[in-house]
Amino acid sequence: MRSRCRRWCAVSASKRPGRACLRPPSRWRWACSCWCCGGAAGPLDFRSVLPGRFALTITPTSPGRRLRHADFATLTEALDYAATGETGINFHDLRGQLVLSQTYRRLREEAQGLGRAMLAAGLEAGDRVGLVADTTPEFVRAFFACQYAGIIPAPLPLPAPLGGKEAYVAQIGRMLSSAKAAAVFGPAAYDEWVQEAGREAGARLQLSLETLPDGAGRELPAIAPDQTCYLQFSSGSTRHPTGVVVTHRALMANAVAITRDGLQVKPEDRAVSWLPLYHDMGLIGFLLSPLASQMSVDLLPTAAFVRRPNLWLDMISRNGGTISYSPTFGYELCARRGDGGGLDLSKWRIAGVGGDMVRPGPLDAFAETFGGSGFRRSAFVASYGMAEATLALTMAPLEGGLRTETVDVDRMEQDGAVVAPQGEGRERSFVRCGPILPGHELQVRDETGEPLGERQVGRIFVRGPSLMREYFEQPEATAAALSADGWLDTGDLGFVVEGEVVPTGRAKDLILLNGRNVWPQDLEWTAEQAVGALRSGDVAAVSVTDEAGEERVVVLVQCRSSDPDVRRTITEDVTAVLRARHGVDAQVQLVGAHALPQTSSGKLSRSKARALFESGAFEKTAR
Repeated sequence: MRSRCRRWCAVSASKRPGRACLRPPSRWRWACSCWCCGGAAGPLDFRSVLPGRFALTITPTSPGRRLRHADFATLTEALDYAATGETGINFHDLRGQLVLSQTYRRLREEAQGLGRAMLAAGLEAGDRVGLVADTTPEFVRAFFACQYAGIIPAPLPLPAPLGGKEAYVAQIGRMLSSAKAAAVFGPAAYDEWVQEAGREAGARLQLSLETLPDGAGRELPAIAPDQTCYLQFSSGSTRHPTGVVVTHRALMANAVAITRDGLQVKPEDRAVSWLPLYHDMGLIGFLLSPLASQMSVDLLPTAAFVRRPNLWLDMISRNGGTISYSPTFGYELCARRGDGGGLDLSKWRIAGVGGDMVRPGPLDAFAETFGGSGFRRSAFVASYGMAEATLALTMAPLEGGLRTETVDVDRMEQDGAVVAPQGEGRERSFVRCGPILPGHELQVRDETGEPLGERQVGRIFVRGPSLMREYFEQPEATAAALSADGWLDTGDLGFVVEGEVVPTGRAKDLILLNGRNVWPQDLEWTAEQAVGALRSGDVAAVSVTDEAGEERVVVLVQCRSSDPDVRRTITEDVTAVLRARHGVDAQVQLVGAHALPQTSSGKLSRSKARALFESGAFEKTAR
């Protein structure tokens, strides 16, 4: 439970917490994350603490003006237009209760004022600023304040649930150092940690949003399409973080492709999301793109979803959400913990899937569980994208549901050919993720860089107006990923069928064993499905090189039991099923619960898992 706030805040008329502030909004102070303001920082409507007298209501769904599909030159121009209507952003707490309903008009007003204050505090246009991306009005306001001031925000993650101060300060310190950040802002609860990271990273200013000077009268700079809009840290190495430079032009090009061509946004659409705002899928998919198409959006903290996944579905049902996305595991959690009772999901027309490999099994289970609540299988929309392309590259056709390609695994491993299963051979189903979005190009290439035909597995390359300009001040990394003629090496493997891309995995995770390609996902899914004690995400398959230079397969398995018999059974069962179904003699090592590392987007990080295994770190967590 949050401790009571001892400072003045937006809903306090004195230092006695909880007393309603009846002063005009212009005199409200910046709020902290305390019990009396529902954990939402920033100026709050006093009605939020007087529920008996005043009821908070969500912003309307209909934009109330002509819908524009993100056809703006800059993000600030998009917010200027969105501010002419009554739609906006609705922030909810850990219980799924509404704590602030903020119109885009109010956001614009507050962001411009805060932008002036940032400039008055010594920040300059072109400076990079770290922003800890909590799902709060404070972060959203600060992000758009940077836009109006010409400052470049770099969204940062929150501390890991089981992480400590030292690890978090080191993690975001490396990000701030990579961005050459001039300052960093974060929630009051982590301000000490955040400022320490800023000092260690060499930030020239130590600032707090609560104590910025009055910026009244400061002139805001003009914003041009080719200016940097923000830095997005990719989900690669946290030891050597890479900042993706996204311009206003690239952002708006992707927002147009998403809202007009992919989602085909309508005036009656409403977005709902639990995705973290430091990740591109949450930031662009469910903050910037909805704003650019004047949609109202309902935001649930990621921590709330993790604790109670069905809060997400309850919000869709209660608010009439029509568009929402999740990685596969989000749907899987809901299907495992819910029965659909009392929900109305009939308005949910786009149930997007992205952010990791799309797995049909858990999605089928979700559709089965919630079909009685009005959910339609045809609502599933598989997508493919990455931060280096702003967000989205492909989207499956609407109303088509999941469409799979079942392939002969033996042939695919031998020569990359994609053919239908023959006889008793091994098979696997991959999900079609749709054609490349309009205005973009996609090629699948072999190891020599030559384009391949359909149904041949190779490396995926893309080109188009949504691509990043560069990795921030990393010319070698930029040159390795982005060619002079504009083609981006995604690092992903896949094939094309009937013009649609079918991703099969990350090239760097591919295991080469005795002359054949082995997909780690195949080994992981086989183990998880065949061994009853395991759950989705409990297994990581990696390859390591021994002292003789031979490559061998190591399978790391999270185990929650200390019983020697249970542990021995799991080890033996995983070893046996991988040998029987894949012909792989793997070294199986049990690790502790929650020991497998994840990327910033919540995906399994096999590269980090490999490094931890090779360092011997897993031996300390095995029991």
